[in-house]
Amino acid sequence: MPVEVLDHQLKEYYTLALEVAEKAGEVIRDAFNKEKMIDTKSCAADLVTVTDQAVEKLVFSLIREKYPTHKFIGEETTAETGEKLELTDHPTWIIDPIDGTTNFVHRIPEVCFSLGVTVNKEVVLGVVYLPILNQMYTSQRGQGAFLNGEKLTASGQTDLKQAVVICEGGSSRDADIVEKKIANIHRLVSASHGIRSYGSAAANLCRVAQGAGDAYVEYGIHIWDFIAGMLIAREAGAVIMDPSGSAIDLMGRRVLAASTQSLASQISSVLTHIDMGRD
Repeated sequence: MPVEVLDHQLKEYYTLALEVAEKAGEVIRDAFNKEKMIDTKSCAADLVTVTDQAVEKLVFSLIREKYPTHKFIGEETTAETGEKLELTDHPTWIIDPIDGTTNFVHRIPEVCFSLGVTVNKEVVLGVVYLPILNQMYTSQRGQGAFLNGEKLTASGQTDLKQAVVICEGGSSRDADIVEKKIANIHRLVSASHGIRSYGSAAANLCRVAQGAGDAYVEYGIHIWDFIAGMLIAREAGAVIMDPSGSAIDLMGRRVLAASTQSLASQISSVLTHIDMGRD
């Protein structure tokens, strides 16, 4: 049965989300210029640090104090337990403690804390905080998207030839996947004004939301990477869909965000669509 969330409850979620984002940012800032204790997950390019794990534990403990019956999905918890993800109708807090861990390790400032809340399997709020750059992106369903309190609007670009497209190489080092991604990058470079890569799905989606990039496409990401940024981009007027052109699948591990439907369709048509499974 669908869960009803009242306006005052959503406001309470939002207030708590901002509080925990600030606390997560303090931990990230404190560790940013220090030596990192690094481990790997799926491959040598899929990194995790002690700070990732510490931030996730801190944030979940703070949220559980207030909402002990809510559900939780976190990148590091999922990696640690190996359990298959399940998204239910219940209020669910979805965390990426550091989106852009490779950036964090190499002291590149595009480092994000990302938090999204879903109810009835729909995202209702998103917060993406870049503490090194002091950029707080926020959104609540139906209320717009904001950067440090200033309203955001996607660029409105309709022509791929005039667009800047954000894309990523990702962490997979499977030869076939890498080859397909490089071919896609070649097509996008040939068809557009150019490409950019910031090393964080959350940051990439927020760039589209603010018009600093007209589109973003990536294969191989997870719900914690894009759930918050997806709402921020959508609330700024961007189109969110699966790169194939179908509706976005929150467990589908791929996303296309574009400033307009026309631009999204043009990008979809030039790509080889990569199936990296579902979570």
